[in-house]
Amino acid sequence: MPRKVLVPIDESERSTAALEFALETHPEATIVALHVIDPSDFPMGGIEAGAATELERFREDRVERAEELLGNAAELAAEAGVDLETVTETGRPSRTIVSYAEENDADHIVMGSHGRTGASRILLGSVAEAVTRRSSVPVTIVR
Repeated sequence: MPRKVLVPIDESERSTAALEFALETHPEATIVALHVIDPSDFPMGGIEAGAATELERFREDRVERAEELLGNAAELAAEAGVDLETVTETGRPSRTIVSYAEENDADHIVMGSHGRTGASRILLGSVAEAVTRRSSVPVTIVR
């Protein structure tokens, strides 16, 4: 049985399903909900006046959204009677998830998948696939 389960959280229903799965399947483990803020989502402004201010506002909005998502995750965990740790990191999602798991002794990752196939998967990539390939611990994908 896993002792520490990492559950990446984003705005998708799939990540909520993954959290629910982890809470039901591993109630005795330490569950960690991780939200990754992807800097590639930030607008690329020029040197013009106000670009730095806009970028900072955008970053603050992302941090507020992360707090809201993780607050919702904590409510789900409380309803299930399971303690939940919440963490926000900034970086490329797949790399950040794998690094966090390695650096914080997670022994299982449970995450949602959007189930993309074909061209959209090739063009958009798959965070779940990249995590599964790179992770040194088992990964459960919830669809």
